[in-house]
Formats: sequence, C-alpha cells, structure tokens
Amino acid sequence: MLYDVAIIGGGPAGSSAASYLSKEGLKVVLFEKKKFPRPHVGESLVPAVNRVLHELGLFEKLEEAGFLKKYGAAWTTFNSNVNASHDFKGMEILEQVDILFNERSNPDAFKEFTFHVDRAKFDELLLNHSETLGSTVFQNAGVQHTDFSNPDFVALQVNIDDEQKEFRAKMIVDASGRDTQVGSQLNLKIADPDFNQFAIHSWFKNFDRNEKELHDYIFIHFLPFHHTWIWQIPITDEITSLGLVTSKKHIKGRANDLEKIFNEFMENNSDLAQRIKKAERIRPFTLEADYSYSMKQMAGDRFVMVGDAARYVDPIFSSGVSIALNSARFAKDSIMKAFKSGNFKREAFQDYEKIIGAGCKNWYRFISMYYRLNVLFTWFIQSPKYRLEVIRFLQGDVYDENESFLLRDMEETLQEVEKNPKHIWHNLLHNIQEASLQQ
Repeated sequence: MLYDVAIIGGGPAGSSAASYLSKEGLKVVLFEKKKFPRPHVGESLVPAVNRVLHELGLFEKLEEAGFLKKYGAAWTTFNSNVNASHDFKGMEILEQVDILFNERSNPDAFKEFTFHVDRAKFDELLLNHSETLGSTVFQNAGVQHTDFSNPDFVALQVNIDDEQKEFRAKMIVDASGRDTQVGSQLNLKIADPDFNQFAIHSWFKNFDRNEKELHDYIFIHFLPFHHTWIWQIPITDEITSLGLVTSKKHIKGRANDLEKIFNEFMENNSDLAQRIKKAERIRPFTLEADYSYSMKQMAGDRFVMVGDAARYVDPIFSSGVSIALNSARFAKDSIMKAFKSGNFKREAFQDYEKIIGAGCKNWYRFISMYYRLNVLFTWFIQSPKYRLEVIRFLQGDVYDENESFLLRDMEETLQEVEKNPKHIWHNLLHNIQEASLQQ
C-alpha cells in the first residue's frame, strides 16, 4: 500500500500532524517505537498550544481528563544581595516575579489558561485522537531506515513487534523527537555550542508548593551556576514534578549519582531544599541528555521535520510542546499545498521552514538573553514598556519574522552594562559561577 504521508514518532508533534493531515483527507500511517502510555518530560504547556488543541477538537478532552489549569508563571533567583540599591528608573530588581497569561490579549489562546499535563496520559490522548480521525497507528514500531532513492515515494524499513516490514509513502514527516531519525541519517544535525545541558528529574508527592495563590503556576528557580535552573510543575493536587537543568560538565562521569547531584544543587536554595526533604519521591530520578541542537534544514525532497526532530532549544520557557504542536500546524499548510501541486521538492516546504525558523530563532534569542541577564530579567518583566512583550514570548506567540523591540533592547542593554564596570547592574551580570559545583 502506498500511503500519502508516513509519520515517524507518536509524540505531540507526530500525533497532531497525523490528526491535521487525516482531517484533510490524506491517508496517514504513523509509527511509534514505544508502547503508550509512557512517561516523558515537558509537562507544562503555554497558551500558544490552545489554538491547535481547539482546531483538533482536543481542548475539551483535556478539561474532561482533569489536567491542572495553568494561569501563569513565576521566577525566583538565588541572589540574596538583590535589594533597593539595585533599582533602575524607580524599579527594584526583585528576587521573585510572576505573570498572568491573560494580562495580554491573545486571540489564539482562546482561554485565560492552558494546562500542566502528565505526559504519559497527554501523549496517549493525542495519539488515540489521531486514530479516531482516521490515521493508521502502529506502536512498538521502530523505523530503522528511510530510503529516498526512488523519485516517486519514500520507502521505510520498520521493525514492528520484532518483525521487519516495508512501507511506502509519498512523503514523510519526521516527528522522532531527539532521536532525530532523518536529521541523523542525512547528517543534518548541528550540536548547540552554548546550551550543552543535562536534566535530572522526578516526581514528588506532598511537596509543599508554599505559594498560596500561585500554587498552580509553573515555577522556575534560578541557581547560581552557569545555565542552571530548577523546574517546579504541579501535575496533580498531590504530585509535583521537580527537575534540575544544568551544564553537562556538572554531571560528566557521575551518571550513577543522580540523587546526590540533585540534592547538592538543591542546597543552593535552602528553602526549596527543606521542602523537598519533607516530600516523598515517587519515581526514580531520570537523566535527560542531548539538549539543544539545530538542523541544517528542516525540510527536503519528500520530507518535513516537526517538533524536536527539527530543533530542540533549552526548554526553560516550556517551549517544547508548543513548538511541537505549532510546527505540526504550520507543516500541515505546506504539506497540503504540496499535495495539491504534486510538487514534493524542498522548495514546496519553504514557507514552513521560514516560519518555524523564525519562531525557533526568537525562542533561542529570548532564552539566551534570559540566561545572560540573570536576575535582571525581573526588571524587564516589571517594566511597563516591556512587560506585555515579555508575556507575548511566554505565551509562545513567537512566529513573527519582524524584529522584536524586546530582544533588540535586551541585547543593547547587555552590551551597555557589560562594557561599563561602574554601571549599577554590572555586578549582577557576573554572579553566575562558571566553575563546577563546589563539593
């Protein structure tokens, strides 16, 4: 059988691509190498996903499933020296800031909230939904190789329940996540020179969120080490996901000491450390690697990459699932044009590459500025000039090719502060330890 589209991977990018294309009437087959449900990181969404969820008929399903609603986000810093002497234009640099998503109007968000999700349940819900829309789904189906040598179709060698089979499709969508099936096979993957990160994470029961009205927010706790932070995500009323993200150098050679590394870093935030000690860890610690990479191209003759298979950026602003779902949305438009024209060359997908490239670039610049600004990020959130533009980025509304005045001004501010040792903010740019964690 010749399918219209074969999709590699059944995570949010692959399942939503399958749903979109099946709704358009294409004959879609999807291969997921694991058996769902399975745990996964990336448990907090941003409002930019709401449009996709609505278009695919999933938003109500998420509400019915009881996922916690997410109304905002908050950040804490480690800097005990932040005080009124570090003000600028009448505003202090704060140790904690927060935002509400509904402070900025966003028609694509539909609601004033999005969701925190148990990814095992969330991903299974999305995958099953694609089947109800007509996609053919195989689980325990690992794609071993893709063959582009025939000008009329792509051949896929697939191991399904330990049996080798061949499938053919007019084109493929690579949604293989950090396996980067096509990118690795075609030697398109580029490691990121700046964000060489690892993550250690687990679930904790009865963790005291200690935030009163902000108990259902995602919290990002910034630690005094280069590119290091903690995520705090409410999964249920009783369960909280906590994860440490840090530079590879802090974990290298210590992969068997995950709990020890996790606790060592937590000691840099004494309040957080005490709350964790009183909670019950209910899952083993898990290590995630291969953070942050790009591709030389996100599409080619008879293929398109979506989600993490196309680009993976440090997920400090919950960007992963948002890019996954929206890349599927944008890919659908280019794919349908390709089928209408009968042209499956890379040029047919240039609009997709352009818009996703712009979005990923904006995310990357924003994250880079956040790390370099460190505690000064709180000033931009407070500023009447920048607050709504910051919230726009935090909503995931980043697919704009025009230059953002926020990113431009962040970069200009950094240059000004870095060049002037007498600037009142200068020392605050240099309080992230570049050395390894002190034992």
